Amino acid sequence: MKINITEKNLSQSGALVVFALNENEQAKLTDTASDVDVKIGGALSKAAGLGSYKGKFGQMVEVVAPTGIEASRVLLVGLGKEFNISEKQAEQLGGKIIVKLMYAGDETISIAAGSHAAHVGFGALLRQYKFDKYYTTEKNIKTPTVHNVNVMTSDLANSISAFDDLEKIADGVIMARNLVSEPGNVLYPESYAEQIKELEFLGVEIEVLDEDAMEELGMEAILGVGQGSSSETLMVIMTWNGSKDKDAQPVALVGKGVTFDTGGISLKPGAGMEDMKFDMGGSAAVVGAMKAIAGRKAKSNVIGVVGLVENMPSGTAQRPGDVVSSMSGQTIEVINTDAEGRLVLADCLWYTQEKYKPKFMIDLATLTGAMMVALGQEYAGIFSNNDQLCQQLSAAGEAVDEPVWRMPIGEAYDKLINSDIADMKNVGGRYAGSITAAQFLERFANETPWVHIDIAGTAWKQKASDVAEKGATGYGVRLLDRLIKDNYED
Repeated sequence: MKINITEKNLSQSGALVVFALNENEQAKLTDTASDVDVKIGGALSKAAGLGSYKGKFGQMVEVVAPTGIEASRVLLVGLGKEFNISEKQAEQLGGKIIVKLMYAGDETISIAAGSHAAHVGFGALLRQYKFDKYYTTEKNIKTPTVHNVNVMTSDLANSISAFDDLEKIADGVIMARNLVSEPGNVLYPESYAEQIKELEFLGVEIEVLDEDAMEELGMEAILGVGQGSSSETLMVIMTWNGSKDKDAQPVALVGKGVTFDTGGISLKPGAGMEDMKFDMGGSAAVVGAMKAIAGRKAKSNVIGVVGLVENMPSGTAQRPGDVVSSMSGQTIEVINTDAEGRLVLADCLWYTQEKYKPKFMIDLATLTGAMMVALGQEYAGIFSNNDQLCQQLSAAGEAVDEPVWRMPIGEAYDKLINSDIADMKNVGGRYAGSITAAQFLERFANETPWVHIDIAGTAWKQKASDVAEKGATGYGVRLLDRLIKDNYED
């Protein structure tokens, strides 16, 4: 499906989409909708006046095969009370329109979006995505009839420029969704690293640390997680130097990439274990963000670091009670091998702050079930040693509809991960599980400004939204891109 930003032209075949406002609890046609209504003899206003249609946000009424215009049908979509809707609302409308018309039979959709064109197109592009590569029978394959979506505007140059950047961000979101959706027999550390290398064509520099290199650096924490797997544990470093000053201090994004998580010796229950293919959602967000940032040629220096590992039970697997060191030199008592993500991130964070001396580090991980208990699937939880970063992330999340909610950390929680035989243990007990996980990670930030984002509830959803099909959401790509765009570009 191709999204085109075009000049306004109401004489097109296929489905035509126009808009109405909700004024005094009645539907009021916009000027463009009124022009169409005149051409079809008032059929649109008549349809809008029937039943419960009030022009409320996202409400739709359809007139099929009207006379007087080339279009096969006209869809009237409500804007709500304000014509000047937000970027987020425009994206939601784009998604709603695609859901309504994607399989309706028309090959072309033309949307009279006006000044909202770029974001309507962006929402449509995000919502049309589906992961269907493994279907082989006609019963399972549902092919959209639509090939072209023409999003019409009178502000063509500005809308095309805005959409060009948004399309690159969508590329990053879609890459993240694809990575999270792949099964564990297809996406494992070695194959994942090969996919990341595809970013080189955008100008991203890629470095891969293998097990020998990590062992030399003292990374027993991440290596311990993967020692039960036949797949090699890898760390992949992505570098984008987009700032005018190539030596300027970078910002750093760090992601947990557990390509499949059985829990190891602390084996998870069998029911639902197939979902553990998405335990690399944090790394997918970082990889997708790097693709978006490089794709739109962001004027910032950005480092992306992902730890890629498979957590499996075997005769060589890490045991509960084992003590491992870390690159930082701090020792860790492994109480539960299913609390593995923080071990992966521990070495990734230390390596990142030591080698790159970044302005800040943000790590993302599907880290704790406790996060879903606390916030459900609506917000990601953030934990930080820096108020300014939290404020910037909150603003970015609100702008792109990937909201975050700040959670507490502090000395009382930190004491819960003290160990009797090592510097720390990897779990803190029954209570405050998400917080004690964050406290563990803070010990590896080494006073660098840092935020941990727990995306356990937002990386994968059981029902569709306005801009995402059921399944992998690509959460974090737009959040990170917007944070950098608004605060850390030349």
